Amino acid sequence: MKRKTLPAAIMLASVTFGANAADTKAHGFFEDSQTTLSSRTMYYNNDNHDGGADQREAATALKFGFVSGFTEGTVGFGLDVSSLVAIHLDGGKGHHPDANTFFPSDTDGSASHSWSRAGANVKARFSKTEVAVGNVLTPSLPILVATDSRLVIQNFGGGIITSKEIDDLTLTAGKIDQSSGRATSNSTGLAVAGGTKDSNDFRFAGGDWKITKDLMLQYYFARLENYYKQDFLGLVHLLPLGNEQSFKTDLRYFDSSSDGKNGEIGYRFNNNGGYAKTPGEVDNKTWSAMFTYSLGGHAFMLGHESVSDDGGFVWLNQGNVVDGRNRPEGNGGTAFYLFTDAIVGNFSRAGEQTNFGQYSYDFSKLNVPGLKASVAYLKGDNIKGINGGGDLSEWERDMRVDYVIQAGPLKGFGTTLRHGTYRSDNAAVANQDQTRLIFNYSHSL
Repeated sequence: MKRKTLPAAIMLASVTFGANAADTKAHGFFEDSQTTLSSRTMYYNNDNHDGGADQREAATALKFGFVSGFTEGTVGFGLDVSSLVAIHLDGGKGHHPDANTFFPSDTDGSASHSWSRAGANVKARFSKTEVAVGNVLTPSLPILVATDSRLVIQNFGGGIITSKEIDDLTLTAGKIDQSSGRATSNSTGLAVAGGTKDSNDFRFAGGDWKITKDLMLQYYFARLENYYKQDFLGLVHLLPLGNEQSFKTDLRYFDSSSDGKNGEIGYRFNNNGGYAKTPGEVDNKTWSAMFTYSLGGHAFMLGHESVSDDGGFVWLNQGNVVDGRNRPEGNGGTAFYLFTDAIVGNFSRAGEQTNFGQYSYDFSKLNVPGLKASVAYLKGDNIKGINGGGDLSEWERDMRVDYVIQAGPLKGFGTTLRHGTYRSDNAAVANQDQTRLIFNYSHSL
């Protein structure tokens, strides 16, 4: 594994920072900038109930971030810099699987002591249009989500343009060619679950249209060369009911199909371990509907998701991309824009029909600001086995508690506890209990 030391990462950030200081000080580059030092410490426990190795590890990550403003003028320019180092704290001998799922492995299969990476985005702004090009992009779009569920956030490399020239319409387009996951200092190309060969061409375009202040329509198109094409349609509506009450409707639809070499050796989609009408190829339609009733600090959510019969739902996933020694690059760890992206499972196999619900409460209504809690349950049925037979099912129960200190010397220090219990009658999927304890702190300089 290619590594950078902490001094090297900080030096890169400092050199880039200093090189731009002389000619930008008189403009808005620094006046609108933010510089932060942040840390995340995480304990990760994955209890495998089907005979596989359990995983118990702890690690901490320290991150330096600089986000500039824009220089003055018709076209303003800016720079965002990020550098981090992650240190393994251990969690028990023999409980680090040699798969780079939480922390990188050394050549002997044990956890590395530390790893680091650094990068930057160059950006420009003209009127209400912004362009960012670099390798620390963190998009949150229906067709591309940078996951932040483990020790460090996933980064993408490429370029993204966002325009708000038309009132109430946000247009976004871009090309992504690489990803840096949660457990690696290396970047790789892009793929889907099961794909061992990468693509360096993920293109997308779409928009969010605020028809009224309470109604938004969305459309996006994405294409990962040699893997899949995908259309997304979305609708979000918020109905105020008065007296701290509201009713939210969230509808999402994905239509995905094969592209280029998809299905050939190296470019095969594993259909999330489920059935595929044409093995190795992408062929899927997935829709979901979520309805949330909020009353004061309470929020009650119910929903349903339907995955079509011909194949599983698809999204970017580099977990199977391998290096020259045929070992995982450590670029696993992904997210997608559906509620069924749960703590353990993803409920995304062919034919699956999932009902889900969640209750959450904001304790600020009881004069305990900063404290929030939620419980969720998901049940998926009608899952088609790999050979098309059977009527498999799975369920998951999740719990989450978040607390952020609101005042005093530790203001902003946050704690998150997440626990998921997952069970399935699919022999290809492991039953697991997973716990994550996370401590976050960010200091603005």
